Amino acid sequence: MKVKKAVILAAGMGTRMLPSSKVIPKEILPVVDTPAIEVVVEEAVASGVEEIIIVISPGKTTVIEHFNCNVELERNLEQRGKHDLLEIVRRSNNPARITVAEQRQPLGLGHAVLQAREAVGNEPFAVMLPDDIFDCPRPCLRQCLDVAEERDAPVVALLRVARSELSKYGIVDAKAAGARTYELHGMVEKPAPEKAPSEFAIMGRYVLTPDIFELLAAGKPGAGGEIQLTDALMALTARRQIYGYEFEGIRYDLGDRVGFISAQIGFGLKRPELADRLRAYLKSVISQ
Repeated sequence: MKVKKAVILAAGMGTRMLPSSKVIPKEILPVVDTPAIEVVVEEAVASGVEEIIIVISPGKTTVIEHFNCNVELERNLEQRGKHDLLEIVRRSNNPARITVAEQRQPLGLGHAVLQAREAVGNEPFAVMLPDDIFDCPRPCLRQCLDVAEERDAPVVALLRVARSELSKYGIVDAKAAGARTYELHGMVEKPAPEKAPSEFAIMGRYVLTPDIFELLAAGKPGAGGEIQLTDALMALTARRQIYGYEFEGIRYDLGDRVGFISAQIGFGLKRPELADRLRAYLKSVISQ
């Protein structure tokens, strides 16, 4: 299965990051100096995606405007000889073919995916959650796509989490099927630790087949009164085999305050111009 389209879900209200997300969409909050939405788009493009559908809520246009050309800014940078900054700014201009879908009511993750149905059409596609940022030797989405192509089946990214964290995620019933690869036989959304079928949580990267839309459209509200993507995935397991892949790399949860700060440190240490000063600061803080 070849995937050329990715759906990025950016319609959430960002309540976990208030008060900053009251005015600034959480997808625009930076990872060091790059908006989270741009980090995710870059991952999609590096994975071979050609068209990106960004699902937003009404009026949340800043997320889309970031990828438009700012003529005045570019002219100013060019006149001042700031060619390094000009290159950075231009890199975010139209990195892929980007279209927009709206989620007019906050009815859940599954409902948000459903809004991209017309733009996706009848072909396999990826779903990416911009709260989840990955630092991987190969893009996390590319890792999942490789398994999807090899198995000709849907794939979700998996991470083994502590039992105390299981109630925060969709948890899978998984059976080993190869190197870092698992057959999925069931899923539970945010279970109590004692009822969780495994310690593997679904992270924010999915490779799906278009028949998921039919299941989402027929779905009834689940946990939290929302249309859950996990419920549709569980129904999809009755039609076809779904796989999970324990990705190689590090995941940061930008919707969590500690995760957000950790991402700044992790990605900051990868920047040669920042690493030495940041490392020295961290040592000074730890030694206090």
